[in-house]
Amino acid sequence: MNKLLALVAAAFVCGGAFANTSPVGLWKTIDDGTKKEKSLVRIQETNGVLNGKVEKILDPEAKPDAVCEKCSDERKDKPVAGLTIIRNVKKNAEDAQLWDGGDILDPNNGKVYKVRLKPTEGGQKLEVRGYIGAPLLGRTQVWQRVE
Repeated sequence: MNKLLALVAAAFVCGGAFANTSPVGLWKTIDDGTKKEKSLVRIQETNGVLNGKVEKILDPEAKPDAVCEKCSDERKDKPVAGLTIIRNVKKNAEDAQLWDGGDILDPNNGKVYKVRLKPTEGGQKLEVRGYIGAPLLGRTQVWQRVE
């Protein structure tokens, strides 16, 4: 009986650890230059495709009603809070730890970059790499899981 209970407990622990290796969840964005908290972004999955929206702005220096003035697509002049900044990301067919193929918007400059997401530290951190052309030509932010 004790072995059965231990096995069930281990299954729950392992299952929880594997569940967090997906980028799906709520993330605190950390600026790679200043190391300051900037926002909360919720990444959701629909039919195998990930999209992420700014849920809340945390930066005390940012305007709470800020809009994406520099965006050049349908997101121009839309409020940053509630804005979809990650679109069309899918699990990489060759590397199970990577999610890519979509894009990410930097609302500060309005530029759209290709994006690669990689959960690390058991899914508690997320490496978010925005780039032009190849992943070598870009920058990485490390976001922290909130939930």
